[in-house]
Amino acid sequence: MQSPFQLLLDLFDEPKPKRPPAPPRPAPQLSLVAAPPAETLEQVCSPQAFRHPDANREMRLGEVLVAYEFRRGKRKNIGFVVGPEGLVVSAPRWVPLGEVDQAVRAKAKWIVSKLEAARERKARLEAARIEWKDGATFPFLGETVIVVLDPRHDFRETGGVLHTDGETLPGVPRMTLHIGLSQNALPAQIRDAVQAWLMRQAKRIFTERLQHYAPQLRVQWRKLVLSSAGTLWGTAHSDGTIRLNWRLVHFRMPVIDYVVAHELSHLRVMDHSPRFWETVKSVVPNYPELRGQLKDEAIPAW
Repeated sequence: MQSPFQLLLDLFDEPKPKRPPAPPRPAPQLSLVAAPPAETLEQVCSPQAFRHPDANREMRLGEVLVAYEFRRGKRKNIGFVVGPEGLVVSAPRWVPLGEVDQAVRAKAKWIVSKLEAARERKARLEAARIEWKDGATFPFLGETVIVVLDPRHDFRETGGVLHTDGETLPGVPRMTLHIGLSQNALPAQIRDAVQAWLMRQAKRIFTERLQHYAPQLRVQWRKLVLSSAGTLWGTAHSDGTIRLNWRLVHFRMPVIDYVVAHELSHLRVMDHSPRFWETVKSVVPNYPELRGQLKDEAIPAW
């Protein structure tokens, strides 16, 4: 409660002037730059990571965490292999772990770049995975082929019939493969039918290219075997046997020619010495470019 003295002062005080209302504030301008997405705590605190499924050691290389498989074995030095699953480090039994760690750090830049390239390639392969159904597409000799389920015909002898339309627009597939399956065929049935057709084409094409390059290289091959190796495109045996991966038919013909010439050249030079590469170059002058395409292009995962 106010005192009488305070109340008296209030009665004789001059009234306080009222403040004029503040002018309205202009509306804030909207920024056209989108705010970055919020990061999770795990993304902020954790470095980029590469983990081998059988990892038994790990190390941070700069801002990258690398968990790798470490092996001991009978070897003379420390070895590094980067594959689809990650990094594998192998060392002699007598090398201490501290020396292994030093070697890994010394190769850090190479290791990280190879791991990043392997991850990108794996992503491309996953993106190229085929969903086997009517209308599915797959590469054949570098071009896209559309699968057509056509139960009206029996393709048991040929596996299918390839139709080519030369009047399609640029970038639109112009080839269709008709296979004798019904519309309710299972994905595995469609995949197996297409694979059988591709393997027939591989046998025919590879034989033609071997017969083309063997006389030029002055070698004689005796037997062609189709392989399904995961990462090996071809091998040559001293008895004249040539093994070629049937999946090569996904690539353009120049890439197939490089692999054929590569394996035939091994019938003259059974190593990868400068003499061997000169032999390959004698029939495929641009082999380094084609070799790079073989490594970089993503083909479907079967």
